[in-house]
Amino acid sequence: MPRVKMDAPPDPVCEVVRSFAINEQINQVLLERLDPAVWQAKGSGTRSRTIAAIFAHLHNIRRKWIRLSAPHLKLPALLDRGCTQRQASKALAVSAARCGEMIEEALCSASERAPSFVRDGWARPWPGGPMMVAYMITHEAHHRGQVCMLAHQLGFPLSGASTSAMWNWERMF
Repeated sequence: MPRVKMDAPPDPVCEVVRSFAINEQINQVLLERLDPAVWQAKGSGTRSRTIAAIFAHLHNIRRKWIRLSAPHLKLPALLDRGCTQRQASKALAVSAARCGEMIEEALCSASERAPSFVRDGWARPWPGGPMMVAYMITHEAHHRGQVCMLAHQLGFPLSGASTSAMWNWERMF
C-alpha cells in the first residue's frame, strides 16, 4: 500500500462529499436540540409551515433530487409532515447517505451514472459537481434558518450552546 504524504492536499471529491455530510450533521444537531414542544407549532403566517413540515420538506426534496438526478439509487421512503423528531432524524440520515452516493458519483469522472443534477422537473439540468452541492447545502441552510427563527418566534429559542454546536465544524470532521 502506498504511503500517503502528511502534507498532501486533501482529495477534492472527498472534501465535497464530506461537506454535505457535515451539512447533515448540522441538521442532526438542530433536530436533537429543538424543544419537542415547538415541533408541531405553527407560526403566525397563513402559509407558515410547522418545524416538522420543514424537516419533512428537506428530506422529500432530497428524494426528488435523487429521483431526477440518480434514478438508479434506491429512494428513501417519503416523510410525512406530521412526523416525529425521531422519524425526521432517521429519514434525513438515510436521504443524506443516498445524496452522498449521488454526489460522489457526480464528481467522479469515471462515473457516467449521475452526469447531471436536476433540481426540479421544470429546471434545466446542471453539471453534477461542486455547484450542485453548493445549491443543496444552501437550500438546507435556508430552511435551518427558518427553523431557528420559527422556534425563537414561538418562544423556544435555541440556547447559545446549541447554536455554537451548529457552527463548530471542526468537531464534526
